[in-house]
Amino acid sequence: MKIQVDGRKARGEKRREEIIAAALRVIERDGVAGVTHRTVAAEAGVPTASTTYHFSSLDDLLIATLISCARDMATEVYWMIDRARSRGSRGAEEVAGLLAEALGPRRGRTMAEYELYLLAARKPELRPAARRWLDVLTSMVRHDDEVAFRVFLAGIDGLLIQGLIDDEPPSAEELRPVVDYLLKPR
Repeated sequence: MKIQVDGRKARGEKRREEIIAAALRVIERDGVAGVTHRTVAAEAGVPTASTTYHFSSLDDLLIATLISCARDMATEVYWMIDRARSRGSRGAEEVAGLLAEALGPRRGRTMAEYELYLLAARKPELRPAARRWLDVLTSMVRHDDEVAFRVFLAGIDGLLIQGLIDDEPPSAEELRPVVDYLLKPR
């Protein structure tokens, strides 16, 4: 039996993902304040009617962008954990590498993700999407000590925020001792 694919639905989903990717690029370039249906449509190369069709409000678009970022981060963290486990590592080298990448070549995206994440403090409708970050990480990592795990996550957030305001991004080698300390069994 051949499965019938609805081409319109597939094209609509593809367009929706293109709009989300464009919104993230606008946030990277101009911050959340630069996000309008017009700016995102121009970035995506689609008519403004397309952005308003898929996202009736800017909050809907920002929520979808935040969820997309959380999904991408979950995929990245999953593979990082897999690499660490396959090497019999506690993950310090892998986490330090991921942080260095986030603060170096992917600095703009990291800044955009944090801006979206912090926007949830002002906009309660974004909070469930922002909490998905923690939910995803918590569900992926085995941890016996809830307090130690929260300290680890807070430490990682702190390293990222500090790294974003540094003039030069820290290297994986510079981050490794701090990550080692955060991962130290208590």
